[in-house]
Amino acid sequence: MEQNIENKIGLIQKLATFAKENKKKLIFFFVIIIIFSFSLISLNLYKTKKNEEISEKYIKGGIFLASNELSKSKEIFEEIIISENKFYSILALNIILEKELEKDENKVLNYFSITEKVASTKTEKDLLLFKKALYLIKITKIKEGRLILNKMIEDGSELKMLAEDVLNN
Repeated sequence: MEQNIENKIGLIQKLATFAKENKKKLIFFFVIIIIFSFSLISLNLYKTKKNEEISEKYIKGGIFLASNELSKSKEIFEEIIISENKFYSILALNIILEKELEKDENKVLNYFSITEKVASTKTEKDLLLFKKALYLIKITKIKEGRLILNKMIEDGSELKMLAEDVLNN
């Protein structure tokens, strides 16, 4: 029992000596940890605020679309795509395609490029590629659309059967 108490006292003395000898290093270490924690919290708050702003823009774009103010709606959805938000950029592209808000084919293809970069899962990427292929076929760039569909089939995409159906029709 006495030996246990002596070991504990010895350990406490060693820690105290270590703290005295490395006082500046320990203070520096704790300051770095505090700054790092503050930075992470600030970054998280910034991302949350940015996401809320984009979600509000998306709702606003939907309201303009519902009230037939197509140019304002298109403008807002373009801003959302350019913001490269992982969730709302893809939704905005879907609305632009569905409602045919953008007539310039090159702009639409550029939107596809932007959203392909932000797609995080393989399923999202495959879905975007499939939509891009259908869009290319729609605007009479059939060869390019078929190339994308063939690549999807070769890669074993989840949409392989749909791609085969489109190619066979």
